[in-house]
Amino acid sequence: MGKRTINTLFMLSSLDGKISTGSVDKRDFDKDLAKIHGIKEGLTQYYELEQRTDLHSFNSGRVMAKVGWNKVKKEIQNIPVSFIIVDNKHLTSIGVKNLLRRTKTLFIVTTNKNHPAYKIQEKNLEIISYKKYIDFHHLFTLLKSKYKVQNITIQSGATLNSILLRKKLIDKVSIVVCPVLVGGDKTPNLIGGESLQQEKDLQKLGILKLVKATTLKNSYLHLVYEVMNN
Repeated sequence: MGKRTINTLFMLSSLDGKISTGSVDKRDFDKDLAKIHGIKEGLTQYYELEQRTDLHSFNSGRVMAKVGWNKVKKEIQNIPVSFIIVDNKHLTSIGVKNLLRRTKTLFIVTTNKNHPAYKIQEKNLEIISYKKYIDFHHLFTLLKSKYKVQNITIQSGATLNSILLRKKLIDKVSIVVCPVLVGGDKTPNLIGGESLQQEKDLQKLGILKLVKATTLKNSYLHLVYEVMNN
């Protein structure tokens, strides 16, 4: 861990581990939960905690596209947070330009030689390219050694979360649990990816040690863990 960044998975989750209200992009926690009585009343606590996370945020282009960054925006508030976005095909040129206006530094991590980011010249844009696949061990080491990034908050989707977990690249977990059961076999979970099948695969589990459990208002919980078996 000493040569790479320290990474914290920070997510909003239902009690049954879902990170969305459904299996299609139209279903989204941020949009849907704000409309539901009994949940919306405590939702701001998650956003307040989010404001205290690291100054480097890790996410995917798919998530950025889903929440609307590819749409034309007239007013964008700049924040002192740098975004590290893994993307091959989801962000458009508009999306990249919007995110550049939003962030301190925008890192695009890609294997796509024709990514629209290559056609944009901005001082706060950094493109980290890989040939066939992204070496996440190398990425987090590079971010620390070259760009002096120390801590990263991970807020990506279930599949990417799973990749980072299996590669032992998640060091801490900070989960805000909202008082709702969502269900659905195809609804994204906190950790997605392929299921384990063989006994030898048990080493891929993330073993957690509870650091803090805080009861929030309106039946919300904030749980903080350390990952013990990295």
